[in-house]
Amino acid sequence: MKKAIVVGATGGTGAVITEELAKRGIETVAFGRSLPKLKQLKDGISHSEKIALATGDAFNPADIVKAAEGADVLFHCANVPYHEMETKLIPLGESVMEAANQLGIKVVAVDGIYPYGKRQMDRISEDHPKQPHTRKGKTRLAFEQMLFDNKWSNTQVMIVRLPDYYGPTANEASYLGSTIKDIADGKSMTFFIGNMHVPREYVYLPDAAFMIVELASKEEAYGKENWNIPGGGLISGKEIVRIAQQASGNSKSVIPLGRWGLSVLGLVVPVMKEIVEMLYLTEEPLVLSGEKYEKMVGPVRATSFQEGIWETIHALQQIK
Repeated sequence: MKKAIVVGATGGTGAVITEELAKRGIETVAFGRSLPKLKQLKDGISHSEKIALATGDAFNPADIVKAAEGADVLFHCANVPYHEMETKLIPLGESVMEAANQLGIKVVAVDGIYPYGKRQMDRISEDHPKQPHTRKGKTRLAFEQMLFDNKWSNTQVMIVRLPDYYGPTANEASYLGSTIKDIADGKSMTFFIGNMHVPREYVYLPDAAFMIVELASKEEAYGKENWNIPGGGLISGKEIVRIAQQASGNSKSVIPLGRWGLSVLGLVVPVMKEIVEMLYLTEEPLVLSGEKYEKMVGPVRATSFQEGIWETIHALQQIK
């Protein structure tokens, strides 16, 4: 990989992948809608001389084609508002794939675990049956099928799948990211989505970026392939809050949100009611197997929750 373009560079995953690429000395085009946000991203990254900025609309293939000149890998990190997933996710992906197909470059699409549906085994491998029972899970499965469609004959693609994530760049797309940010900010009312007592899997975004770029650098990792990006083990919400409060010095209460609370908040904030159908993941969590990654690359990179949460809190407090 000599040159890459990151579509959706200012988002949670896009920002850390952009940073990881620059750190490795890879020429990187950070593509997004907002030039001020792109400039802020570049200013916060070491080796920023490797980063070029490009603005455009990811729903317009011509904008991506223009920005991606000379790139050999495209990282698709752009996303859509949670409550617009069913209508906008696939058109966005088709735009990205059309651009990549025109250019003849590889695609690394960052996605989540929704298509796997309910847990059917202790560790979920890439071969786990995809039987989603939710609207969002079915939409995400259709997104995979679109990416792997034979009509994109001039490109190769892989999907990297992450559990819920956290880190300094995590945004509202992450359940846990929002909670940690609110604790770091010392907000008087902080919410935790789902059951706070059931241990779940989370990945620290800098670890995820490292593993994603490792895979993207290997020719044999492409070709309609799914790759799981496991987290740093299992941890309960109660323990996360304890570590985050200790790191931040903020001991204000954190309120768990279940079905009833999300439905009520959804009357004011539409995205909240959209989370209700996914709450099964907080009650019967999926845990990703990293065996396929380990065979291709080596050991999974897993920062401890103690270290990752402290680093996240301190980074967020410096931004303020």
